[in-house]
Amino acid sequence: MGVNELSAVLWRERELLELLLFKLEEEQLLLTAGKSRWVGHASREIEQVMVRLRDIALSRSVEVTSVGTEWACAEDATLREIIAAAPAGPWQDIFAAHLTALTELTVQIRDIRDVNEQFLRTAVRSVQETLAGVEAASGTYDSSGAAQHAHASSMLFDEKL
Repeated sequence: MGVNELSAVLWRERELLELLLFKLEEEQLLLTAGKSRWVGHASREIEQVMVRLRDIALSRSVEVTSVGTEWACAEDATLREIIAAAPAGPWQDIFAAHLTALTELTVQIRDIRDVNEQFLRTAVRSVQETLAGVEAASGTYDSSGAAQHAHASSMLFDEKL
């Protein structure tokens, strides 16, 4: 437990954020190409990366607590507070580089997520409009296999008679 471990956890978090960005771009390509068949798979892969990110966030919290204790910070210190408390040497620059990269990746992920969400809303609206225009005339088959179409009017039955 210490600064080396915190840096390693931050590298893994950066790699997972890059993977998440890739998966979101992949989903966007599927949406723009109209390949809705594969969007469910892409969404599941995004969820899998999100689970891994939640796990790494827990690891980062443990390591931040350890470094915070070592550098006289609060146990729930942020990465910015860790950078401010870093002793003279390379760790301040290393953690600042991690923070910059994590921030940039987060902004990129947010932007592509918003675009994908807009694509999905448009697709849902299109499907709803299409379904609203479809006249559903359900029918049955008779004993000879011929289709019998339901009448458009409703029928009421009085069971008391």
